[in-house]
Amino acid sequence: MADSSSVSDDSNTDDNSVSTFTSSLVFNIVVAAVIFIAFCVLRSRFKRVYAPRTYAVGKEKRSPSIGAQMLAWIPAVLKVDEDKIIKRVGLDTYMFLRYMRSMFVIFVVLSFLSLVTILPVNITGGAGATELNVLTIANVPSESTKLWVHIVFFMLFVAWVLRNIFVELQVYTRLRIWWLTNPSHAQKIGSSTIMVSSLPQALADSDKKLESTFDMFPGGVRQVIVNRNCSDLEEIVDERDKLAAKLEKLLTSYAATSEKLHKKAAKKNSTYKEPKRPMMRESKVPFKGPKLDAFEFLASKIGELNRRISELGGDPTQFKRQSSAFVFFNKQVAAHMAAQTVLDYKPFSMNLVSLDVSPDDIIWSNLNLNPYDRRIRSYISMAATVGLVIVWSIMTAALTALVSVKNLSKIPALKNMSDSKFFGIFTGIVPAIVLAVVMALLPIVLRLLLRLEGTPRVSEVNLRLLNRYFFFQVWNVYLITIFTSSIFSIATDGLLNPESIISMIPEKVPGSATPILTYILLLAFTGAAKELLQIVRLALRYILPLLFAKTPRKISAAETPAEFDWATSIPTHSLIFLMGFSYSFIAPIVNCFAAVYFGLFYLVYRYQFLYVYNDANWVTGGLSFPKSIKQTMVGVYISEVYMLLMMVAKLAKLDHINANAILRIIFPAIILLLTIFAHIYINDAYMPIINYLPIRGAVEIEENPRIATTFPDVTGNGDLGADELETDSIKAAENKMRRMLYATYGSLVPKRLIDYVLTKVPRLLSPRSPTPDEEQSVNGPAHDSALVSMPTAHHYTDVRPSNDTNIISIDPHAQSLYPPMINEPQDMGAPSMQSISSTTELRNRRTNPTALSVRSTEQRQSRYSMIDTNLLASVGENALAEAFSNPALRASPNVCIWAPLDNFGLCNELHKDVEKWAQGSIRVVTEGTSIDEKGHVRADVEFDPDDTDFVKPAIRADSLHKSG
Repeated sequence: MADSSSVSDDSNTDDNSVSTFTSSLVFNIVVAAVIFIAFCVLRSRFKRVYAPRTYAVGKEKRSPSIGAQMLAWIPAVLKVDEDKIIKRVGLDTYMFLRYMRSMFVIFVVLSFLSLVTILPVNITGGAGATELNVLTIANVPSESTKLWVHIVFFMLFVAWVLRNIFVELQVYTRLRIWWLTNPSHAQKIGSSTIMVSSLPQALADSDKKLESTFDMFPGGVRQVIVNRNCSDLEEIVDERDKLAAKLEKLLTSYAATSEKLHKKAAKKNSTYKEPKRPMMRESKVPFKGPKLDAFEFLASKIGELNRRISELGGDPTQFKRQSSAFVFFNKQVAAHMAAQTVLDYKPFSMNLVSLDVSPDDIIWSNLNLNPYDRRIRSYISMAATVGLVIVWSIMTAALTALVSVKNLSKIPALKNMSDSKFFGIFTGIVPAIVLAVVMALLPIVLRLLLRLEGTPRVSEVNLRLLNRYFFFQVWNVYLITIFTSSIFSIATDGLLNPESIISMIPEKVPGSATPILTYILLLAFTGAAKELLQIVRLALRYILPLLFAKTPRKISAAETPAEFDWATSIPTHSLIFLMGFSYSFIAPIVNCFAAVYFGLFYLVYRYQFLYVYNDANWVTGGLSFPKSIKQTMVGVYISEVYMLLMMVAKLAKLDHINANAILRIIFPAIILLLTIFAHIYINDAYMPIINYLPIRGAVEIEENPRIATTFPDVTGNGDLGADELETDSIKAAENKMRRMLYATYGSLVPKRLIDYVLTKVPRLLSPRSPTPDEEQSVNGPAHDSALVSMPTAHHYTDVRPSNDTNIISIDPHAQSLYPPMINEPQDMGAPSMQSISSTTELRNRRTNPTALSVRSTEQRQSRYSMIDTNLLASVGENALAEAFSNPALRASPNVCIWAPLDNFGLCNELHKDVEKWAQGSIRVVTEGTSIDEKGHVRADVEFDPDDTDFVKPAIRADSLHKSG
């Protein structure tokens, strides 16, 4: 047999596939087990790393605390209801978790079907394959009718995947409408706001003309704000901030040195000598100009810059108007209509419109680009991306080739070692690690290119990065790295015999299953465990501060809650689907490990999002989910092309072409054609109603507002409010529970089957009562509010220094009694300033800086509280203009320097001098930080020094003269 001889001849080049696979499997399982055990042990001890969402979010978003038992976290995260997941972590996270669960279910079904059908056919194929190739389609002869098993079940596989895509898109479209109109989102000013770029000059120069242009939409325009060019002010603010950071560092170092010298003098019973003041030159040129006292120079310079900031920022109208603006509508649907409308008759004019705008999401430097500059930049960015593809392809292929046994065995010193078990371990571990490290560097470059294109928002940069990074993953990880050996082998042998290139595909391609398996194993076991352990966060929290964080502000920065990297994680999971599904019929064992991958990550992500990750900075309403679906469709297409090429290659190896072989080509082609039709249907039916609020949905919800506050029937085809008018409370609760079950199991089984089970087991419709732990976690401890005060986090008095870190630890008992203060939702009847982010300074800070008073402790919030601080729709126009102005215009003309005070009060006078030299525009804040007995700086990470207002101290003219 031609198949048997060719496979046998190639058996010597298998690179010890069994040894490679087993070595990789054992290594990754052992590493994952060690990391998993470490997490289970550390989880209850380091809540700031592993459970910040139990206290650092608003009450409605908190997750209940979990016991200290090692495995207690697993049932705790699996029993959370669907609506509670959305309420706690948002629609983006919920749809991502649904995607991971869908992939897990898909590969569980594929694993079962392929193991009982395709795998036995491959094993008994009789084509003479060796090593792991015995389990692949390479062991099935080209003339065998058993190949129909692969075709038929691959058709079922495709149908199963498409069915899940249809169901999940149906769920998402209903949830998207519900999220858009839910009061938690619709009451925010950003929901009815658009940002328009490339304004014509006539509209940019006149607020009245701009307002009249958009006033034709329903409800009219509430306010328009044209952005202004504040480049001069931005430079001053940046310089001021850099000098303030330098002054903060010097004051902290000076206080720590004073503390040490005083203790040393006390031990020797000698006189304390003040440490030498740091000196610096005014000129940036080295060794030019006289040396000056660093404290006085920096404080005076900061005071001068603060005065300039106050003068320039006091009148925004002096800055030139830019070609972009914010338009605030009175109705949400008006913003969605404007975003879909052709706004101008001139080419590229007002062609870039953004919805759901948040000031913190804006890349302000990209707002004033004209449309032609933006297009030229996009062309340059695409060209640079193509160049990166080529460079990364060469680099990844070279690195992979360097660690190949075939190439290493050519080295004389290693020739005799090529058959050892060491090389099996080496090739099973090192290539995957090298590949992962190389790919980790890529997103940084791609993000920079997207920002240089002129993309106006950070969220848009990340959403666009999803597509580019996935393309890189497919090309470099899948097509280049995974198939390096098979493609190069086919190309090398094909040069001598070009006619045999196609016939080599069914022999060489299945041999690439081993690299795929090792890569999936690395990410499934070690990757999931590493995600759970958060080793980087642990280092930032407890190790790096000891080495690099020398100021209270830097110590606190190391405590910033972790954020999920959506732009790089989603393409990686899509790549694993591509790897698994494309080899679902070639090497069925891949399905099993793909199922393990998605199952482990689904469990890990449920914990991470419910207890760890800060989701406040990624709020798109699930817009990453349609991109995941598109990437899934790419995986389906590539898999179908594989099947078609495999059958064509099998046909090319036959001595006589017959009808059976031709039909084996026709059926995969039909599958591909039907998938294209299904994809067209998806684009036409679902994609138009994903990005924008449908008019009919807005009308139904306006007629019946209860629809927006009740979890929808995500699998239904009726109206949004078909059963929302139920007045019976018991019936309404049962309907809600029924919708919960539809959302949970609707993508797994038909809706009719769920209804049938509910008729047989009606107790499933009974709402689950919250456990005492859940009630206590969400509602707070059962203490009488009249007896127990609720101070903010930086007013904890029962604190104890940790021995292994320079961060103050809050006593667990005190923390349970006094959870961090959060901003409760304001009364919608009146404008509220509390809905503004703490980083936004109100206008009177600049116009009347001397009238500031200390803010009451009840109005402060924790520095690292993960509270959504977007403006509410009821906010006043002045606060609205302030919040959506350039960050330089929002900069305060006052600076808070956060530095510790030594325990002997030696730096008191220095702090007063610093405030005096800055003429009252600096306040040295010593609250929330101290110096311990060892001379280490400590900081209360819950305290925010910039959230502390102060009264400008009186400056005597004579003292000011003496200092100067």
